[in-house]
Amino acid sequence: MKKLPIYQVDAFADAVFKGNPAAVVTLEKDWLSDELLQNIAAENNLAETAYIIKRKDHYDIRWFTPATEVDLCGHATLASAHVILNLLEQKNKQVVFQSHRSGTLTVTQNKEQLELDFPTDVLEKTDLPEALIQGFGVVPTEIWKGKTDYMLVFDTQDQVEALQPNFHWVARVEARGIIVTAPAKDTSIDFVSRFFAPQSGIDEDPVTGSAHTSLVPYWAKRLNKTTLVAHQVSPRGGIVHCQHQGERVKLAGKSSLYLEGNILLED
Repeated sequence: MKKLPIYQVDAFADAVFKGNPAAVVTLEKDWLSDELLQNIAAENNLAETAYIIKRKDHYDIRWFTPATEVDLCGHATLASAHVILNLLEQKNKQVVFQSHRSGTLTVTQNKEQLELDFPTDVLEKTDLPEALIQGFGVVPTEIWKGKTDYMLVFDTQDQVEALQPNFHWVARVEARGIIVTAPAKDTSIDFVSRFFAPQSGIDEDPVTGSAHTSLVPYWAKRLNKTTLVAHQVSPRGGIVHCQHQGERVKLAGKSSLYLEGNILLED
């Protein structure tokens, strides 16, 4: 019987049962087959399962939802860094990841927070797909398209919180997922968001780090500021501290370890 270490971390959370849970599986030298990686992620049934392999000066990383491999995942990267910096390499304060889909990603311990360094998304204004008109039943003020997601901008936080998507229609949109966003009511928060991705096996993601690579450049320009605080207003919710740095964006948050154990596989 082969054992694979597995950890579950609540990312962008100051305690367990908050933020966004992610599984982290450590592998020794080589990737398992894509089919097995996908089967494990489906069995975990979390928004994301991250797989990491220790190399000489970095970790290789890949991310899987229950349905597919994705280009980038913020909360599972933060969860992976939590495992490395708190359990595997406690003397270190920084970890470098290499993704064959998203390049070099750095996570740094900054007091009680972990800070992600990600590439900034490039957004273009676009038209609203018919499936999203049917899926949301309301028309946003602005519609943008990034590398993998649509971003719909609304006038108020109340509109964002009131959305009850028809996932049958939303899943028809050719995208990883749909970001919805609006200015925050709380003056200590700059903007709020939610993220829907039924086409990736996740109806609503609790806190989506990668979505903030699209959100931050938009709100930084609109609010004329480079340091922002974001609140993803899902039922679990989470706070993301953001910095816009041109072609890169920094996203910081807390994290909490929920469990550690082993996956049992037949040899």
